[in-house]
Amino acid sequence: MSEHQLDREWSTTSKLMTCLRPCASLTSRRLLCAEAKGTAPDMAEGNPLLHVSNVRNRLREIVGASTNWRYANISTIKRKGILKSPLLFGSISTDHQQAMSERVSLSSALARSQSELPARSMKDSLVEVHLPLGSQPQLREKYLTFHNTVRFGRILEDLDSLAVLISYAHTYNPALKRSPLSIVTALVDKIDMRQQAIYPACDIKFTGHVTWVGKTSIEAKMHMTQYRNGAYSPVLDATFVMVARDPENKRAAFVNPLSPEGPEEEELFRQGEGRRGHVARDPGRDPSPLSCVCALYSEQVPSGGAQHRVPPEGGAHGRGEEHRPRPLPQHARHQERNIFNRIFGGFLMRKAYELGWANACAFGGGRPGLVAVDDILFQKPVEIGSLLLLSSQVCYTEGKHIQVRVHSEVFDPLTRQHNTTNVFHFTFASDRRVPDVVPRTYGESMLYLDGKRHFNHTVAH
Repeated sequence: MSEHQLDREWSTTSKLMTCLRPCASLTSRRLLCAEAKGTAPDMAEGNPLLHVSNVRNRLREIVGASTNWRYANISTIKRKGILKSPLLFGSISTDHQQAMSERVSLSSALARSQSELPARSMKDSLVEVHLPLGSQPQLREKYLTFHNTVRFGRILEDLDSLAVLISYAHTYNPALKRSPLSIVTALVDKIDMRQQAIYPACDIKFTGHVTWVGKTSIEAKMHMTQYRNGAYSPVLDATFVMVARDPENKRAAFVNPLSPEGPEEEELFRQGEGRRGHVARDPGRDPSPLSCVCALYSEQVPSGGAQHRVPPEGGAHGRGEEHRPRPLPQHARHQERNIFNRIFGGFLMRKAYELGWANACAFGGGRPGLVAVDDILFQKPVEIGSLLLLSSQVCYTEGKHIQVRVHSEVFDPLTRQHNTTNVFHFTFASDRRVPDVVPRTYGESMLYLDGKRHFNHTVAH
């Protein structure tokens, strides 16, 4: 290359760098401004209110759970007769055993009836937790995706922990150092998104309190808001149902009754009572399953027969059930345990959501947004060391909406048995119209109808 060519190339490069510098500075200024707009004044360093990273530590203090994980040797496991599977070798925590043996002594502090316990108000269980993504940028590593969006699965984990903390706040007894209750999540009744965007550089606040109480169950309602442009705006509303059990988690335990104060709290209590009483919608509004399936085929399948309808590829019901790939088992490790030494329910929700989102993304051909989470029932706990299998199916679509069902089960390699632990229902919205889903078998038809019911419930509420 001649000297003249070198000078000309260097001149061009210099001009390009000169143009890029102000652009980079402008981009930096915009990012800083965006972060400044998302920094809430009540989340300054040293704020006494609860930080999201301390919620689980607070729960361990309440129940006296061990924070260490030390393995018992195999001879001890065999001698005590607690070995259930060869996969569980080395998965028994001696510290946890000691903590649980100490909790057994708390059984005497349990109430024999609910009338023995003092009534609580809703404000007694009010909890506020901060997630300062704007004020503390170092937190974003855990919460952000490659696309610089907030991982909603992490939000589900935080909501699950917060619901447990709210329940313990309701049942708090100042005379006891440790709570004798074992409170676990029984049902995620509903999570409604108030806005699609969760900004990665703006502070988040969780608030919640108890809205209804049965004899041994608690409904906790939570709200998530985000600080942007000088004010907090609502992001989501969530309703969880918790159950209380004895220190050994063997039988139900009574919880404090709830005494609403004022018309607003009384209305919240009535709404909770209606949800827990399973107030049915007018059955006349919903067509029968048979007529629904017949209408589906008559509208979408040509007159030549079902064989002329080619289902869309990409969803579990876009092809025959017999061609659905088998889920790969995952080892449920102790790092994801809860305070009672079982797999954390929030972890299961995160894994299910991320799998469901990926399926909806592949099916719809775009990056979908979450609309609602509906009716997650925790049927069985997942033990540490279990083989966990998650499978996802697109079971219903309408317009731009995708209804995804995620099934969670544990597999015992010795007995070859599969046991369902959870079923998750997610409603997503794509940026384009998605293919229709047509079931091919009776089983797929039942899942289709179930997905349709969940979607209709989401739209109606």
